[in-house]
Formats: sequence, structure tokens, C-alpha cells
Amino acid sequence: MTTSTASENPPTSETGAPADGQPVGSRGENRSQRPQSEAFRSFITSGWGPRAASGTTRSEAADYAAVRRARLSTRFPGVRLVIPAGGLRTRSNDTDYRFRAHSAFAHLTGTGTELEPDSVLVLHPVSEPDGAGGTTDGHEAVLYVRPLAGRDTEEFYADSRYGEFWVGARPSLDDVEELTGIRAEHVDGLRDAVAKDVGTGGVQVVVVTGADEAVEDLVDEVRASESIASTAQEAGSHTDEALVEAVSELRLVKDEHEVQQMRDAVAATIDGFEEVVRELSAAAAHPRGERVVETTFDAHARLAGNAVGYETIAASGEHATTLHWITNDGAVREGDLILLDAGVEVDSLYTADVTRTLPVDGTFTDVQRRVYQAVLDAADAAFAVAVPGARFRDIHAAAMEVIAARLEEWGLLPDGVTAAESLAPEGQYHRRWMVHGTSHHLGIDVHDCAQARKELYLDGVLEPGMVFTIEPGLYFKADDLTVPEEYRGIGVRIEDDVLVTSGGNENLSAALPRRPEDVEAWMAGLR
Repeated sequence: MTTSTASENPPTSETGAPADGQPVGSRGENRSQRPQSEAFRSFITSGWGPRAASGTTRSEAADYAAVRRARLSTRFPGVRLVIPAGGLRTRSNDTDYRFRAHSAFAHLTGTGTELEPDSVLVLHPVSEPDGAGGTTDGHEAVLYVRPLAGRDTEEFYADSRYGEFWVGARPSLDDVEELTGIRAEHVDGLRDAVAKDVGTGGVQVVVVTGADEAVEDLVDEVRASESIASTAQEAGSHTDEALVEAVSELRLVKDEHEVQQMRDAVAATIDGFEEVVRELSAAAAHPRGERVVETTFDAHARLAGNAVGYETIAASGEHATTLHWITNDGAVREGDLILLDAGVEVDSLYTADVTRTLPVDGTFTDVQRRVYQAVLDAADAAFAVAVPGARFRDIHAAAMEVIAARLEEWGLLPDGVTAAESLAPEGQYHRRWMVHGTSHHLGIDVHDCAQARKELYLDGVLEPGMVFTIEPGLYFKADDLTVPEEYRGIGVRIEDDVLVTSGGNENLSAALPRRPEDVEAWMAGLR
């Protein structure tokens, strides 16, 4: 007689459901060997000394965040605003990605890596004295958090997602208030707080979507259950989309603290590029040299800040013609170029975004230098117009004039097509070799302010305090039969981070060499 194994014949009921009746969602506990005895519970929850003082101090960003909240408040009088930090996100099965708060939450609380998953900022509408005997509409900020649990609770030792024994101590309510200057409450009271005066009281509730599905569901539930008593929500002019738009537009002009965070992120990123250059010989000796480049920069980012601000692009040779090459599994060969697009995200969650295209052996070939110089000239033209009063779209237009002219000079535009004809809206032939835009806003997101209205972004007027990239490029794929063979397989991008100032602009990443001769000298000095 043959004995079947469990994997060959799993026990199931006639309906196909598990025969043992255990819900699939709880199967992860089957591997648990945690003691269940009362003796164990009593012993593990006792005998602990006082916790050491947390050492929490007020964040240097707290006062700036208060000003940001006040600016947001003026756009939503009488409306309750719900801004979630977000929760842990599953990587695989029951393992999670490292937590990063939603950017709007971090911006409006002044926190970076300090606060925990599931926190929610709520701006409650209030009426405040205006000093003239009347009142004005404003908001009171409250942070709803999951605070540190007592050591006499099961969470302390048994909860692998939130328990102190597993993931460390969470901040207390007092810690949160000290850090942020915002009143803190237990997240268990969130629903009642969101529902207060909704419906009969005429209060409207809007939520930043895309941050925490559970909080969105809670807000939807409140709105649905309370709307039978009032049509205020339906008639209100404020929507979730309007709040998402507003918190994005709030970041278009950076305050003093944000600018300093950007400087710090750029400085750390430049250090990371230097580390990469020192490791290029090791990269060239490894079959997956792009991984050597990637891990060198990523390790530096983790040591110098919170992490990378986005997945590092370490694209050597033909891979440099793929705009967002993040597989990074290719060889790094002498004689090729390597395009490194990378940024350090500092602990405040602000990130740099810098690109340099480097000759692996330290010296550009003639054709590599020709392409590189064209891209550099396009970047310089964009810098020249990135001044207060210009429009954001002018930056791209200036770079494209140079790119089109250079492609005409090289004879790469279709027969008979001039640069001027290519630049016309009905032309755009030059965009075959640069399909992306020249600039994007930068800050707490690598593509910051992405939900801002077109008239404030693409058509927006540049103001001091705006931070964005300038990043033209040229990309000639290895199988592009419209260009001479000497260009094929060459991809070049040069990207710098730019601050608009009252007198023009400042290249925040200027310490990283840009001119080809300076790049070669810099690399020689590091190697």
C-alpha cells in the first residue's frame, strides 16, 4: 500500500474549502511556537524597570509645519481635513517594506522618519477671534497615533507588527506632542473625531487619497452614515481631489527649512557619486558591474540619510539609452559611458535627484564628448532662463533649441528638416532622441508637486524658493538605423538641482563637475 503525502492529497471538504475549517488568513500562525500559558504571560509582563527617557525634543521643522498648516487652512474654511501618514505595506506574505510616511503628512507635521505607521493628522475646523469683535474660520491640528503600549499588554510581546519586543518602542503621546507641537490623541478615537458634527452640524470632511485605504474607508463610512441628516457634503465645494491638489501646490515654493534639507540631500548625494567613482574599477571587474555601482550608492544613502529617494539608475553602455533603467544587472566596460541617476533621501524625507554620465575608464572618446557637450550646452541654456518671472515651460524650450540645432548640425534630422521646423509643434523630430521633459519640481518627493494644476506647474511663473531639476539628454539606441553607427549605444543625461533665487538661480549640485574636462580631472583625482 502507498501512503500519500499531505502535499499530494491536501484534505479538503466537498466544496473545495479546507477541511480543517481554519481560515487561510490565520495560517501564518501555524508556525508560531510562542508559549500560551498564563505562567508565561505573567512572567513576561513583569519584572521590567522604568523605561529610559525618550530624549524627544521639538523638531526644528515644527514651526515651519505650523505655517504650512495655516496656509492650507485658508483654502478650506469650515472643512475637516484628514491627512494620513499611511500604514505598513506588504512586500511579500507577512513581511513589510520599511515604512515611509506619505509626503503630505510629513510636510504638514514636520516629521520625517520619526513617526509611526497608521498616524493621521486631522485639521478640525474652529472659529477664532479676529481681534475686532468677530471671528474667523481656522483649524486646530490633532495627531491621532498608535502610542507605546504598556508592558503588561499582549501587544508588547505578541504583536510582530507593532509590538515593542518585535519592532522597538513607539513614541508616547507626550513624545509626539513634544516633537511636533501638535496635540496628540490615541488613533482609536479617530472615527468619532472625524464624525463630529458631520451631517447635522454641517461640517464637511475631505481626505488625502492614496495614502491609507483604511482611513479613506473610514471617511467614506462617516460621510455615508451622516449624509442622511444633511446635504452639506453633497453641496460642498470641497472634494478629496481638491485637498490632494492643495497639499501638492503647497510645496511649489520651499520655505527656509526645506531649502536647507535640499542642500543637505544634494551634499550627501555628491559624496555618494564620489564613492561610486572610487569603485568603478571594481564594477568593471564584476559580471554585474551595474550592481556594484547601485549598491555602492545605495549603501552610502542608507548611511548618510534615510535611503535613496528613488531606485538608483546605474546604466552602462546601451542601457543608458533606457530612461529609467533600474534592473542594473549589466556589465560595466572600459570605453563605455555609465549614466548614474541617483539621490540621497535625508531623514526629513527630502531628496536630491542628480545625474552624471561618466566615462568608465575616465576619458571621453571624441564622439562621447561631442554628445556630452551638446547636452551640457542644452542644460546651460536652460539655466539661463530659469529666473524669477519666467515660466516653467521656458526651461524646456531653451534646452530643446540647443538639442534641435545640434542634431541639425550633425545631419541627424530627417532630410530637408531644419532645427526651426523640428521645433514647431507639428514637427518635433528631435524628440526622437529626447522624449522626456527637461525639468520637474523636486523636494519631499522626487517628482514633487505632481498633483498641482497645470497653470501653476507647466504654465506657472517661477518664484524664489522653487526647486526643480534641469536634465536634458540625448539617447541613441544601439539599433537606431537613423543615426550613424558611431552614435549608436550612447546615452547621455546631465541633471542638476536648481533653486530659484531673487537674483536668478543657484545650482545646488554645482560642486559635482559638469564640463567634460572637469569630469575627467575629478575622476582621475578620485581613482
